[in-house]
Amino acid sequence: MADMLPLQTSTLAGEIFPAVRPRSAVLRNVALAVAGSLLMVAAAKIKVPFWPVPMTLQTLAVLAIGAAYGARLGAATIALYIAYGLAGLPVFTNTPPVAAGPLYLVGPTGGFLAGFVLAAAIAGWAAERGASKLRLAGGLILADAVLMSVGCLWLAFGAQMAGGAMGVGFAKAFAYGVQPFLLGEALKVSLAACLAGAGWSLLGRRG
Repeated sequence: MADMLPLQTSTLAGEIFPAVRPRSAVLRNVALAVAGSLLMVAAAKIKVPFWPVPMTLQTLAVLAIGAAYGARLGAATIALYIAYGLAGLPVFTNTPPVAAGPLYLVGPTGGFLAGFVLAAAIAGWAAERGASKLRLAGGLILADAVLMSVGCLWLAFGAQMAGGAMGVGFAKAFAYGVQPFLLGEALKVSLAACLAGAGWSLLGRRG
């Protein structure tokens, strides 16, 4: 696993937890993945009152994990979180009352869950480039845009809806699945960028 999911030293977690031996790197990566996946569970269950709709903290957690862990470990951490739900654990925002399991991923929010993995990978890729805070912020914006796009397209054309319909069409998907959340997403992207910047400032790195 250490070879498959190397933790780049150019990421926050790589700087804080540098690898010493291959075996310790494996244990470190596993511990970080489990901790990050549990953070995702908590973020899914926290609903913050916001206008025009309440928001969870999942996007913030996804972007922060990607920026801290790097592309591969970040994406693997989010995949581990999704695996909990596939196994039937009630880790997603709507579980309960909706039942977890494989069928959950073909429902309306399945595309957003897949988008989480891509967003973490993109955020991690941006973090690994050793870029400035401004460029990292650009990477986080791109990551969130990809997340929302994948979620919207799935909701529009691929989601299994009540009555057997496949999707709700692009106009409804954007109106109900994206537009009400844009302000909240902008806030979460800003917070993730600030958290990453603060972490590097504490380490005395990056401009």
